[in-house]
Amino acid sequence: MSDLKDTIRADLKEAMKAKEKERTGTLRMLLAAIQTAETEGSKHEVDDEEIQKIIAREIKKRRESADIYSTNGREDLAETERTEADILEAYRPKQLTDEELSSLIDATLADLGASDMSQMGAVMKEATARAAGRADGKRLSAAVRARLG
Repeated sequence: MSDLKDTIRADLKEAMKAKEKERTGTLRMLLAAIQTAETEGSKHEVDDEEIQKIIAREIKKRRESADIYSTNGREDLAETERTEADILEAYRPKQLTDEELSSLIDATLADLGASDMSQMGAVMKEATARAAGRADGKRLSAAVRARLG
């Protein structure tokens, strides 16, 4: 079993004992998403890298839902989604600073010899691999566009 999954389960037990309703619900949802990933297709146990991808996907869902709720005047629901996203953020690796992101993109561009937007796909593929979950795709894409554009 993965270390991250063990940590999430232990945190769920703690949250249940402390009667933290939001945290308990969010961690249960996360464990359900992990279990779904394990049972779909070929049944296998997910590793920490796959769990990080699941966490990133769930955070993205929460942020998008919060934006939609805010747009439609449902701040109560938007706040709930933001709270869940914040709880999930604790399980992500430390995010890159702007300086670290810039140096990562510069190194990627230098290694690939990329200089224009026609090479955006190749640069994004390599930069995403190098960032390894430490930078949001939207933020990474914007930084690459700024460099190539």
